[in-house]
Amino acid sequence: MFGLMVRFTCKDEASAAAFDDLVARTGELIRANEPGTVIYTVHRVDGRPLERIFYELYRDKDAFEEHESKDYVRAFLSERDKYLAATEVDRLDFVSGKGVDVEH
Repeated sequence: MFGLMVRFTCKDEASAAAFDDLVARTGELIRANEPGTVIYTVHRVDGRPLERIFYELYRDKDAFEEHESKDYVRAFLSERDKYLAATEVDRLDFVSGKGVDVEH
């Protein structure tokens, strides 16, 4: 398994709404076209209306690289910056968990 946790901070409320729309459109394509993307979730942060947390889990590094190569992901990556004040990315090394069928 290969994962990411990303914290995005939007510039303002209007940017947050536009970012959420971009995320929704991109998420539909991820769900429909990426069997190697095990989990791709987006959360609003309670008490911080401009922040979003993405939790992404991929079958393996190759599935992540396939995800990154998709035209719709590349479009998301190029468009998102106009809505954001900050981005923090943590790459995750899977240890254990519940709810995901993992082969080691």
